Amino acid sequence: MINNYRFELSFKTLDQLKKKIEFCVTKNIKSINIPCKGVIKKEFLIEVIEFIGENYSQLDVIYHYSLFHQFSRTNEKSYEEFLRFIQECKKYKNKEILLISGTKKRKNFEVIDVLHKIRDINNFKLNLGVAYNPYYSNRDDMDKERKNLIEKINSGLIYSIWLQFGSDVNLLNNQINFLNKIICRSPNRSKNKIKIYGSLFIPSKQFLARFRFRPWRGVFLDDKYLNSLEYSEQITKNIMNIYLKNNIIPLIETDCSSIKQYKNLLEFDKNNF
Repeated sequence: MINNYRFELSFKTLDQLKKKIEFCVTKNIKSINIPCKGVIKKEFLIEVIEFIGENYSQLDVIYHYSLFHQFSRTNEKSYEEFLRFIQECKKYKNKEILLISGTKKRKNFEVIDVLHKIRDINNFKLNLGVAYNPYYSNRDDMDKERKNLIEKINSGLIYSIWLQFGSDVNLLNNQINFLNKIICRSPNRSKNKIKIYGSLFIPSKQFLARFRFRPWRGVFLDDKYLNSLEYSEQITKNIMNIYLKNNIIPLIETDCSSIKQYKNLLEFDKNNF
């Protein structure tokens, strides 16, 4: 079943990327995501697109594009760089990208601003995905997140929604109901139903300890999840079941580039899903 999932690859050099891709290929993993964070940005991101495009054209690659990390001096210059990125993706026949504002917002250079700019581009021919966090417990934050998503979808350019990871399955279920309603009313220009992807981390003692020490902005994991491996595994199982029940495609963000990591994932997949 795991070959139906998507896998995110993080790396610092092209050599590291090559080793991880080669491992994925040996395990028949062909759907990968390349994040835009850390060193994976600016010119290095372009190098990555060219490297994968020239050497691994058989892969289904979705690149992330963070407007925060890719910002270059001015909004105008940054938009030019975004268009350059788009052309590189089209050159190597990438079909979809995930466009995100980033953890910190740039004034007048967020996703909705870019959507307004590209809406009138002829022959854009690239599917766009946007992120959505279903785990806000504060009503005002939730309403703002929903409003922003609706505005993005109303652009008519959105083909996919990418769910953030969290631990409150009740919030997740409620937000999926909301998403299904707005998707049915979406003005998607292809008239195809918008896909939903869902982030997933396979918990481990190391992952929980790291998150307790340095929480990630925008990722909401409760204390019980962070302090009990057994409980976090059960929550992950519940989330995966929700994903599969609702035809949401899992994005595995846990590193899976070694025999040990792959076996752990297989064991978790077998025992829980």
